[in-house]
Amino acid sequence: MDASNYRRVPTAVLAPRDADDVAAALDVCRERSVPVVARGAGTSIAGQATGLGVVLDFTRHMNGLLSLDPESRTAVVQPGLVLDDLRAAAAPHGLTFGPDPSTHSRCTLGGMIGNNSCGSHSVAWGTTADNVHRLSVLSGRGERLDLGRGWDGAPQDLRPLVDGDLALLRTGFPDLPRRISGYAVDALLPEHGVDHARAFCGSEGTLGILTEAVVRLVEAPRARALAVLGYADESAAAEAAAGLLPHGPLTVEGMATDLVRDAEGLPRGGAWLFVETGGESRAEARARAESIVRAADVLDAVVVADPAGQRALWRVREDASGTATRLPDEGGTSLSERSRGLGGEAWPGWEDCAVPPARLGPYLRDFRALLTEHHLRGTPYGHFGDGCIHVRIDFDLLGDEGIARFRRFSEELADVVVAHGGSLSGEHGDGQARAELLPKMYGPELIALFGRVKDVWDPAGLLNPGMLVRPEPLDANLRFAPLPREPVDVAFGYPHDGGDFSAAVRRCVGVAKCRTSTATSPTDVMCPSFRATGEEEHSTRGRARLLHEMLAGEVVTEGWRSTEVKDALDLCLSCKGCRSDCPVGVDMATYKAEFLHHHYEGRRRPAAHYSMGWLPRWLRAVALTRTAPLVNALAKVGPLAAAGKRLGGIAPQRAVPEVAPRTFRQWWRRTGKRTSGASDVVLWPDTFTDHLSPSVGRAAVRVLTDAGLSVALPPPGVCCGLTYVSTGQLDGARAVLRRTLDRLAPILDAGTPVVVLEPSCAAALRTDLAELLGDDPRAHRLAASVRTFAQALEELAPQWRPPRIDRPAVGQTHCHQHAVLGDAAERRLRAKAGLTGELSGGCCGLAGNFGFERGHYDVSVACAEEQLLPAVRDAAADAVVLADGFSCRTQLDQLAGVRGRHLAEILAEGLS
Repeated sequence: MDASNYRRVPTAVLAPRDADDVAAALDVCRERSVPVVARGAGTSIAGQATGLGVVLDFTRHMNGLLSLDPESRTAVVQPGLVLDDLRAAAAPHGLTFGPDPSTHSRCTLGGMIGNNSCGSHSVAWGTTADNVHRLSVLSGRGERLDLGRGWDGAPQDLRPLVDGDLALLRTGFPDLPRRISGYAVDALLPEHGVDHARAFCGSEGTLGILTEAVVRLVEAPRARALAVLGYADESAAAEAAAGLLPHGPLTVEGMATDLVRDAEGLPRGGAWLFVETGGESRAEARARAESIVRAADVLDAVVVADPAGQRALWRVREDASGTATRLPDEGGTSLSERSRGLGGEAWPGWEDCAVPPARLGPYLRDFRALLTEHHLRGTPYGHFGDGCIHVRIDFDLLGDEGIARFRRFSEELADVVVAHGGSLSGEHGDGQARAELLPKMYGPELIALFGRVKDVWDPAGLLNPGMLVRPEPLDANLRFAPLPREPVDVAFGYPHDGGDFSAAVRRCVGVAKCRTSTATSPTDVMCPSFRATGEEEHSTRGRARLLHEMLAGEVVTEGWRSTEVKDALDLCLSCKGCRSDCPVGVDMATYKAEFLHHHYEGRRRPAAHYSMGWLPRWLRAVALTRTAPLVNALAKVGPLAAAGKRLGGIAPQRAVPEVAPRTFRQWWRRTGKRTSGASDVVLWPDTFTDHLSPSVGRAAVRVLTDAGLSVALPPPGVCCGLTYVSTGQLDGARAVLRRTLDRLAPILDAGTPVVVLEPSCAAALRTDLAELLGDDPRAHRLAASVRTFAQALEELAPQWRPPRIDRPAVGQTHCHQHAVLGDAAERRLRAKAGLTGELSGGCCGLAGNFGFERGHYDVSVACAEEQLLPAVRDAAADAVVLADGFSCRTQLDQLAGVRGRHLAEILAEGLS
């Protein structure tokens, strides 16, 4: 699968190391009549990166930047090179690669050339074809070709075809900036310079296999500014877009309010144009943006010159491809909950057709009318300045009637696009989604010419068959066809997917934001295991697609007992980063817990599930028997510790954390404080705080009391069930949580806020509790009562002022805090205390039981080395190392010899 609606099962996947490997593979496949499909990051949305036969994955090895020449402004790249890696190498020279799809952090140059990708800056720098100089290609015949200008290096029989149809080539193509559909054979006209490199762009791997490219770089503006223009509605924004082009903007992007999760920072309006300008200085870029605002007839506008502010606004636009896959339900699901709320699933298929920019307004009105006529919904957005529109539509691709409507709508919309002088594809290619309809755009003569061109390049028809030429039907090979039609029996409630696990798995549409080699923003978490291994199966997308195959039962045939799925999920840290960072809200931590629950049902579990999944009961036993000193002493005896770790499934490299001689609850009782009764807050004594870090609990009590809040503890025996959930022991988790709800009845009745110091426990109470016991109203009441330490202070003691620490702070925002709880209150509290600097994103890599389990140590360390450990090593000598999570503090201690502290500890120390 790619990011489209299609699915094909290949015979094999090959990761070639060089052009010789590619040539050898082509030779073997040609001898055996096996199809060959070239693939980059698999973010194509028309199906062209799926295929039978042998798939060539260029991202593994052929992903290098071979050279970069600032003088000639060119770079030599391999097809698997990620666009952002090229741009990062070009940036020190003041250069960049102009085309920049929203998938720039993971899409590859080979895929961009195959699709003739564009991106938001095409109004300034054009399409990929405009930025390619020479291409090294292997044809379907096995010829090694060097494509540039002129006929030298081109396939021998191609020139007669072109010379024989010059009139057709001069009249058969619409003249618009985003005409991507079909083959660009008109680039071979004499007046166009016989540009074979340009003609090859957009051929979707059907003519030849790219092995190397010389691309052109452009001068990047020294500074940029972003003008966001607010309009009453989408039509007004579309009508205005073309009028802004004479002002020389770098981008003119459009989107409407129904794609925006959070309108903070946006001007008033029901739709917006994002117009970027460049300059030699920030002041010059801002001045250009402000001149565009003055020239535009807008409801409201905002100009942002600060780079961080621009990134935040651009993220709103770039996440639209994922956000658009969930439409609000007819009952009015709020727009801010779109990607995680109930509502219609929306799919690509008519993602990026383009019309002349001046026709965009009328086209959108006709498009909306056709949607209404077919009782469909979709939310257009995209490159308004180029007349290119992206949209996901709520086709029902699970049933025969819905698939028939998908076909009828596609055929009729193709007529509308052609009537407006447009192209069926304006950016992402035709693939299987639109190639069948190309005769509507080009007519039979030009389509026949495309077929003859294909035969010259690939006479056996083995290169990506079924795409562009002689295409398969647009409603064949749909990836949903083999999925079960009845809901699967599951433990979690999946409230955002109607209780349907299949619908939850279908959330992954393949945009592959999880497949980045570095975090896409300083605060992002997803997906640490992919960044550590580089393996698709260890990305959020890879795991979701394996779960898809498990449900389909055709390739992965053992269902919940599947070893393939278990192995892929084994390196999932359950960091929950995808829950917030994935544009469509895939929640792999929950899916992993669900899978483990079924996989080990009625079977013996790994030793780590007993040693660490049952950690609360083991630590309670130690506390009751007062044997903490003995346990700690035995853990220091080498042979005994090694044997214990071996029996418990714990990595031999790990030291076992010390158990506190006196628990937090024991300290509380000795102080004579209350365990229940009327209070301002109930402080949750989670397992880690109670038994392993009681100093955090003591510090929190001191700070909360100083803020004027009366504190109580809940009755003994309450637990969030986190360790049971993370190991997939969901029956045990539900039993623990039901007991917890029973014991908390007076607190829930009183509506007292519950302050949870450990972020992972707070996240479990906020989400896992309600999703496991969704039919119990007490679960929702407890989830709603949960507050983090900073949230409680901000909400319940707004007049309190923390002590001034006035020191720099480093560390990491806990991944569960980032994903579930947010850290806005923590940021504000740190600022009030004078703790300066930003905490890093990512995941510490320990992630509860993950980093302690045998076989996970190397990945755990790699995750820590990505952001956390470098940030701590580079910190100022007087910096405070903040780590609210016990896992984060343990990782810092064991890998860096650094003591991280909870924010409560820092503030309590400041009160001294």
